[in-house]
Amino acid sequence: MTNKQKKQFIDWILRYLPESNKVVGTLTLDPLDGDAGFRRYYRVNTIPSLIAVDSPPLQEDNPAYVTVSLALLSAGIKRPQIHAVDFTQGFLLLEDFGMQLLQPLLESGALEDSYDLAESTLISIQKMTSNPEIFSVYDRGRLKEELDLFSSWFVTELLGVAMGAQAKVILENLTEMLVENALCQPQVVVHRDYHSRNLMILNDGQLGVIDFQDAVFGPVTYDLVSLLKDCYHWLPRGMIMSRALDYKTRLEADALITSVDDQVFMRWFDLMGLQRHIKVLGIFARLALRDGKHKYLQNLPLVIAYVLDVCNRYPEIQEFSQWFDSSIVPALPEQKWYKETPKGD
Repeated sequence: MTNKQKKQFIDWILRYLPESNKVVGTLTLDPLDGDAGFRRYYRVNTIPSLIAVDSPPLQEDNPAYVTVSLALLSAGIKRPQIHAVDFTQGFLLLEDFGMQLLQPLLESGALEDSYDLAESTLISIQKMTSNPEIFSVYDRGRLKEELDLFSSWFVTELLGVAMGAQAKVILENLTEMLVENALCQPQVVVHRDYHSRNLMILNDGQLGVIDFQDAVFGPVTYDLVSLLKDCYHWLPRGMIMSRALDYKTRLEADALITSVDDQVFMRWFDLMGLQRHIKVLGIFARLALRDGKHKYLQNLPLVIAYVLDVCNRYPEIQEFSQWFDSSIVPALPEQKWYKETPKGD
């Protein structure tokens, strides 16, 4: 941001500053860690503090953010209050949720209470009305497009592995299987990035939800697998299964799904996780190579571990599993970011 742009941003903030938030001396902007998009976040030194967002309108769908935010509000989901928005310039002024992400709480061992809270909030999200004017359908085309990121950005660009004709057929077959698995599930409102870095514990103990602008209408296991097979925090397989099946019982009790066999639900869940993690391998590679956000590479080993784990559990994906073992795994030790992450059950 140039000095001129910064001045425009500050002038806009001062113009729309709520009466309840007082400036302490000269207004300053404290940059915060950004997300995977093009948005830039700043903590404003008001009392109480606010979050100012510079969200380029050509790269970010700010109207979608506002629309989904209002839908979450109507459903009783805690999300940052929007104090002001300028769609033309891409400026937003938001409530400050503080600094307590869920991730460090999980790493400190506060698992049960944290996941209980996150799962209860997720149930509330999935109960929301699937208004097509707000939540577009997570359809076959979008699912396939996301999976294509794996071969183009992770396999070819990051690892430098050639995609021969046979490999392309294997990935096409896997893609078809994963898309069918997603579409055959009951469909609900999906946050689409429901993990420990997008969930915050507020001062009153409630759970706050952020980064929700890409919400869609899609598979019932998508957000659950994002939470329990988090790209930033690992859980033992036994705990994942226990929590996933307990959550299935809650879904059945709330009539969000009809009664379904445990094995069927876990297949939905695991293959949904494979779809998400293959997509994430492509996204993280693109963030590093195209956008210069190399920090995401350090999360790739855990994502790869998730992929390998599912590959070893389902015979119907053995063709992909064998290709991954023979073509991808040998290329990993050459990568500076790679380290083995052996995980037990």
